[in-house]
Amino acid sequence: MSVTAISARVDEIQQMISSLQTGSVGAEGSENFAAALQSATTAGGQGDATQTGTPGATPLTPVAGAATGTGAATGPLNTPYAAEIQAAAQKHGVDPALLTALVRQESNFNPTAGSPAGARGLTQLMPGTAASLGVTDVNDPVQALDGGAKYLKQQLDAFNGDERLALAAYNAGPGAVQKFGGIPPYAETQNYVKKVLAYAEEYRAAAAPAPAALPPTSTLPSTAAAIGAGVPTTSMSTPTSSSPSGGLPYSTT
Repeated sequence: MSVTAISARVDEIQQMISSLQTGSVGAEGSENFAAALQSATTAGGQGDATQTGTPGATPLTPVAGAATGTGAATGPLNTPYAAEIQAAAQKHGVDPALLTALVRQESNFNPTAGSPAGARGLTQLMPGTAASLGVTDVNDPVQALDGGAKYLKQQLDAFNGDERLALAAYNAGPGAVQKFGGIPPYAETQNYVKKVLAYAEEYRAAAAPAPAALPPTSTLPSTAAAIGAGVPTTSMSTPTSSSPSGGLPYSTT
């Protein structure tokens, strides 16, 4: 075969390949191949041999979660007496974050703290209140926390779960809250309620569980052969001068 004839055949072959890629051939398999190839190229997969990058599928990286607390076993935060606070809160049915905040405000986690009025211990119980709660040693952290959690629960129950009123009663006494029909107009009590609630929100935010990781997305095919079954391929054969049918020197399978 002459050079001119070979060149003409090569041009014909290139035109046929081009028609397959653009979907101009009417065969169903060729149309599927063109559609799959276009989809893979648009999505960023390996649509052709000139594309660069790491071979294979690339799943999306999950979004990092928010910071978490120390969990239910150790309390809302890694604070002193966290396990004891958690146990007392669970025993009496109060929010561990609220009890932790109360302890922070009352004693700053000092089991031997005391006030000029006579309050003592982690939860600053007055002697009469401590005795009514069954606390025999207010300087014992476990007893002080148990008594404080029990007393806080009593105030929450008395004021229909209103944390503001319950804290005001804890600080100034339930009689004062009832007398004024709300938080007493005492600067100390009003400041106390604000601080404890702010601490509680801080602990709740820190102890919140992390958001669930995003599920992995579907991956792109790593090779053209993975696009789908039944995709037609084109194989080239060596041109010969004795083609019995006089057709093109290639075959399609």
